[in-house]
Amino acid sequence: MAQWTDWVPLVAADPPLSPGVYLARRGANGPVVYAGVGAGDRKAGGLRGRLRRYTSGKALASGLGEAIFDRALVDPQWLRQRLAEGESGQPMRATEWGRAAPALLWADLHVCWTVTKNREDAVALEKKVLALQGIAWWLTRPTLREFGSSPFPLRIWPQ
Repeated sequence: MAQWTDWVPLVAADPPLSPGVYLARRGANGPVVYAGVGAGDRKAGGLRGRLRRYTSGKALASGLGEAIFDRALVDPQWLRQRLAEGESGQPMRATEWGRAAPALLWADLHVCWTVTKNREDAVALEKKVLALQGIAWWLTRPTLREFGSSPFPLRIWPQ
């Protein structure tokens, strides 16, 4: 389909400014869970701009950043650690949660990418990749089933 780079940890990725498609997987040898396009026309756009938005914590509400954060928020252990930070007087801002520490490290994502000629080619390739069968894409909200049973009831407000 395309020539892809080797897999590298997302927190250490240094892709080019060129447009292209990236894949993300859990762990060094885990399943592929996400495909996205890096094809922005802005300064520092392309693949580098897109992946750096995730590592900066500035993409918590879009694409892969949202998928990571949604999954972290239903992991009881991850939530307990964030609560302990707040209770100890060391609360973090949302962008800090989304940066390499702690949400990106929790996700343990590795990425690879391929460069395309332009945005249109990148979007077309992403559609082909997303059409592949048998991949559990992170396109929906997570459930506790991804983490086993919950040791506590998931209630936001006291009843």
